[in-house]
Amino acid sequence: MNIKKVGVVGCGLMGHGIVQVAAQGGCTVIALETEQAYLDKGISRIEKSIAKLASKDVKKGKLTEDQAKDWATEVRGRITGSINREDLADCDLVVEAIVEDLDAKKELFGALGKLCKAETIFASNTSSFPVAEMAVASGRPERFVGLHFFNPVQLMRLVEVVRTDATDEDVYAAARAFGEACGKTPVSCKDTPGFVVNRLLVPYMVQAINMLDRGDASAADIDAAMQLGCGHPMGPLTLTDYVGLDTTLSILEGWCERYPNEPAFGIPDSLRSKVAEGKLGRKTGQGYYTWEGDKKS
Repeated sequence: MNIKKVGVVGCGLMGHGIVQVAAQGGCTVIALETEQAYLDKGISRIEKSIAKLASKDVKKGKLTEDQAKDWATEVRGRITGSINREDLADCDLVVEAIVEDLDAKKELFGALGKLCKAETIFASNTSSFPVAEMAVASGRPERFVGLHFFNPVQLMRLVEVVRTDATDEDVYAAARAFGEACGKTPVSCKDTPGFVVNRLLVPYMVQAINMLDRGDASAADIDAAMQLGCGHPMGPLTLTDYVGLDTTLSILEGWCERYPNEPAFGIPDSLRSKVAEGKLGRKTGQGYYTWEGDKKS
């Protein structure tokens, strides 16, 4: 299967990046949003990102000024914005990148299953929800995969390609090939909680919070230990503040509901209390650290 036309539903933080890398990979892309203002904001971010990449290639001597301009124009020319779902009807692949709300995702895929051509492959960029539940809602579970990109999409080299028990082998192969065309390294995984990265990362963050709550070590020392002892770019408590305490809690609550007997998914008391107090991490200025912009104390 050759994916040439791609629809991306949602042009926000993750969606605009998926639109861009798909266009850079040679695909014609429809960027779908619910309102023109959201679409305009997403397209503006894409244009700025494309210009920035082109400028970097000129500075590195990879492209001349004219070549960079031509490349940017070509990539931008593959992207069309829309606020009408009907424009996705003839896409070869539709990637969902909307809010992490399972009911909203199911509603979307139920509608797309009735709208899109029979050959269309559906994919979700979810980081935590069961892919199989969305696949069933679409009415075509054999043509459904998870395509979990990482933020920022333009720079992060990984994409998790998630298959369910119902995913057709050709569909799965086409999804991997699309990930490679986007310049990513695809890793294969089953439809398990958090897939590969978050299944390892979120419990790691939880254990760091538990250490802090027990008084085993300070936040600064826990983070320094993992940075200097394991070579991590940032420690687990800094990472939790970056991800957002509310986002971390939401992931854990979903996992606890579905897998109540899994001890790795326990929720630390301090995480619940901080979220209740509105201390959500870097974005609110207070989490496990105090933040002023990107600087913590």
